[in-house]
Amino acid sequence: MFTGIVKAVGRVASVGESGGVRRIAIDTGDLATGGWQKGDSVAVSGVCLTAVEVAQRRFEAELSAETLSRTTLGGLMAGSAVNLEPALRAADPLGGHLVTGHVDGVAIVRECRDRGGVLTATVESPAALARFVAEKGSVTLDGVSLTVGRVTGTAFVIDLVPHTRSATTLGVLAPGRALNFEADLVARYLDRLLGARGAG
Repeated sequence: MFTGIVKAVGRVASVGESGGVRRIAIDTGDLATGGWQKGDSVAVSGVCLTAVEVAQRRFEAELSAETLSRTTLGGLMAGSAVNLEPALRAADPLGGHLVTGHVDGVAIVRECRDRGGVLTATVESPAALARFVAEKGSVTLDGVSLTVGRVTGTAFVIDLVPHTRSATTLGVLAPGRALNFEADLVARYLDRLLGARGAG
């Protein structure tokens, strides 16, 4: 479980294949890995990955076929910047919202406007997931917990304040950019429960 509060921006050190499985190594930058163990979960641009090797300020993870098909991680290459967040501990503050790291799909940035340092972006969610997005609700984009502004059809608006822009990879958004999209956990389960009860 995660919060959507990015702890550091890391860089992909290498991407390779091992036994038919994509494997990536990530330098964690300012994020210390002391205390991390093999098998720990780390959100990489919003995708929950399992650390299979851990070194000082570096770890390696494997990408399944499901991850490659449902997220943007298949496009990572050496030098790519990624948002990093280690798994939430029981005593940690919940600064964002509950995030699983189980990406639902890929959203596309349609429009960006810089207003005095605040970047306002219009994002198109996958059509099948639009029902999970609500005004003033939460959404996770590339691992960042964000508050939804306006909602129009399958599109929604987010505002990125200067801190978020400088502390994550979202500061350089541009139209056409693909983002890992995770719907709010509560909305997802409510939809499933109501559907199972025949509420439509």
